[in-house]
Amino acid sequence: MDVIRCCFDSIRQISDDIKDAVIYLDAGSTESFQFLDAFPLLLELGARAVCSLENASALDEVVHWQSNPEPGEKVVVITSRLLSDAHRYVLRCLSTLQRIRHCTICTSISEMGHSAYPDSPLGPDAFREYESLLVLDYEELIKKNQLNSSEPDGKKLKETSVPEDEGWSQLASSGDNTYDLQTSSITMVSDIDGFPGTPSDGGQKLVVNVHHFPLLLCPLSPRVFVLPSEGSVAEAHLSVEHENSISPGLPSISIGTPADSDDVPPGATLTAQLLYHLATKMDLKLEIFSLGDLSKTVGRLLMDMSSLYDVGRRKRSAGLLLIDRTLDLLTPCCHGDSLVDRMFSFLPRKELTTSVSHVKGFQRQVKGSVLRPSLDVQIPLDEILREESSENIFLLLESIEAFLNGWDSGNSASQIVDLTNLSQKLYGETGQYSKSERIIGSLVSTDNFHGTKYLEAILERRTKDGSVLIKKWLQECLRKEKIPLNMKLRPGSVSKSELLSMVKALSKSQSSLLRNKGIIQLAAAASNALDELHSARWEAFSSAEMILNVNAGDTSQSLAAQISDLINKSALVGFQDVKKSKASSEGLLSLQDALLLTVIGYILAGENFPTSGSLGPFSWQEEHFMQEAIVDAIIENPTVAKLKFLRGLTEELEANFSKRNSEEKKEDSSSQLETADFDDDQWESWGDEDTDETKEQAYGDMQLKLELRDRVESLFKFLHKLSSLKNDIPAETKFNDDPYLNKGLIYKTLTRVLAKYDVPGLEYHSSTVGRLFKSGFGRFGLGQAKPSLADQDVILVFVIGGINGVEVREAHEALSQSSRPDVELILGGTTLLTPDNMFDLLLGDSSFF
Repeated sequence: MDVIRCCFDSIRQISDDIKDAVIYLDAGSTESFQFLDAFPLLLELGARAVCSLENASALDEVVHWQSNPEPGEKVVVITSRLLSDAHRYVLRCLSTLQRIRHCTICTSISEMGHSAYPDSPLGPDAFREYESLLVLDYEELIKKNQLNSSEPDGKKLKETSVPEDEGWSQLASSGDNTYDLQTSSITMVSDIDGFPGTPSDGGQKLVVNVHHFPLLLCPLSPRVFVLPSEGSVAEAHLSVEHENSISPGLPSISIGTPADSDDVPPGATLTAQLLYHLATKMDLKLEIFSLGDLSKTVGRLLMDMSSLYDVGRRKRSAGLLLIDRTLDLLTPCCHGDSLVDRMFSFLPRKELTTSVSHVKGFQRQVKGSVLRPSLDVQIPLDEILREESSENIFLLLESIEAFLNGWDSGNSASQIVDLTNLSQKLYGETGQYSKSERIIGSLVSTDNFHGTKYLEAILERRTKDGSVLIKKWLQECLRKEKIPLNMKLRPGSVSKSELLSMVKALSKSQSSLLRNKGIIQLAAAASNALDELHSARWEAFSSAEMILNVNAGDTSQSLAAQISDLINKSALVGFQDVKKSKASSEGLLSLQDALLLTVIGYILAGENFPTSGSLGPFSWQEEHFMQEAIVDAIIENPTVAKLKFLRGLTEELEANFSKRNSEEKKEDSSSQLETADFDDDQWESWGDEDTDETKEQAYGDMQLKLELRDRVESLFKFLHKLSSLKNDIPAETKFNDDPYLNKGLIYKTLTRVLAKYDVPGLEYHSSTVGRLFKSGFGRFGLGQAKPSLADQDVILVFVIGGINGVEVREAHEALSQSSRPDVELILGGTTLLTPDNMFDLLLGDSSFF
């Protein structure tokens, strides 16, 4: 089983549409194709160019990578969004490229998904409806352009705009909620020589075809995948706000009662659709098992989608295990031993393109969606590839000048550039790259060295083992390129300086740089993750988590004392300066970090100590000490007012902090002054000058502290909810040599499943054949036994809410330690989670708290 190969086959199935067409990818599909490394395949299939849908330009139609210089009339839009969400971008694209006569739209959301999504205006026949609606809106926009162009220059109407809302035939909307088409740069249809007339002139109409293109996935390896962060499936909320909800990006707390059909969140519906079509493309017949309320709902939807015509088809049987993320919040919150997790935690991410919208017409869409961080990590290569000598700088500039200035194959003179001016353009007066022109790399799953899949190999290893493996790959590449390395390497260990030296040696020549670009980017990412500052912070987290784990096995008093100590220490580090502060390199954590550790402590307490009602796992006195520690830490660091539960107190906290600082400075300065002689009148009035002001200030400080205590109390009520999460699945084996004692839920579940033990809470959803036997043929003795997940040769595990790198490694460990190492395991999740992402989902902007 190979998810990457399956995605490539899906692309080849639309090769007729791709040939001689300009391809437009939205942010989600761009992310997917980047992880697939599918751009060469698009050009191989005859695409004229590959462009961004959100940044469509009139110049896109004149760009051609193929030998045919004639302007094309075909465009293919591949989107990971609902058609209603992508409509404004598609309409702008068609209006900008006036030569286009045929438009093919490939969406990852099926017609059934469109009709089932509550915010979609399309019905069961969604694709045909959208085809006619897009043509109608396009024709009205063309007529509007013609009307504008016929007006005198001084009386020209307002430039035509595409409305930001759903905008079906609402092209004349006014106000600020419009998206400027920049029509001044658009050539009118009637002004193009040889161009077919507009529909009003009796010319050829725009032909629109909409197809379903389901496999827009981001594979980290051939058997590990997540969903595009800016796609409708990943952004659709998984729960609505009620007493058992934590975040719209996480399933609700499981209470044993799955949601009714009328209360199914959109994320569950779209996830079920995606998994169904994934199994169809991979030619699998699924036996469905689920853990958690939302997973049971998705399993029920998948069961209902199975039909009788699938019975006679020969498909490979596979087991699908659905798991709610809320059954195990501890694993993604912790800083485990995974090099991939460190990379995604510390490398910068690409800014979101379409999700962030403050336009009036899109407030409802943004409110009902989850803002997932982009999976496109950006590896800073400029500092690594740049050499100190000017000669090597010029060599580097020669290798990238074609990409910076454009390449005209018909004019050799354009290849001659002033390298000095180009150097100043790149480096500027400060000698640094400008932000917009930095050399940025990215992680892809298919770049390989002699058949080795890079990400797949390091996903299955711990931090040290993965770093050593990257170092060995670099050494082998240097040997193949016959490049000497003038430094002594220490066997069995890896440092940032070693990786950087080897990367720079491989990058000295352009040919070597292009041949080894995959390992160079991966090594650059690893060197960033192994940076001293980043490693110190990660290790500080790991040490604190291990201490909390040890105390959780002792008493609640010791665990509460440890949490209070972490909060008190966090007061020494400012919230905004934690990544730049020298103190952070010494292992000190900010209050935000301490709050994440408090969440971990409460989850551990809920697993180890009995709770009494809504009081939580700690006594009133223990919890009071923790609350007071947080209150004091916030007062000492007002910058933490950026936290969501402190909204509304920002100005008051900062004003209080500034006032206390000024008073302390006055006291210090007054204590240093020599005693002065005062007149009797001055002495008598001196003590009563600021009496009223002092009382008012004290009252204000008191009110602020009371309000702050109320906010902190509400925080701890939310922590009580998290401590109520129970993990009833024990691990069969304890490994004393494991520095991370607690294994995650995926490891525990797979260990029990493959050993054929019962898994508490695991529900089987009978397939069509099973229901048929149960209802009819079972009367004649033809019933069949309930299948076991362990009997399947292919097991697909999907975590609704997301996975992390540690869980991928633990899943492979569970498989290798079982009696069924021949099982083909595929692991998927809604998104790739880091501890910072979990903080945002639990206590940040993406939380219901």
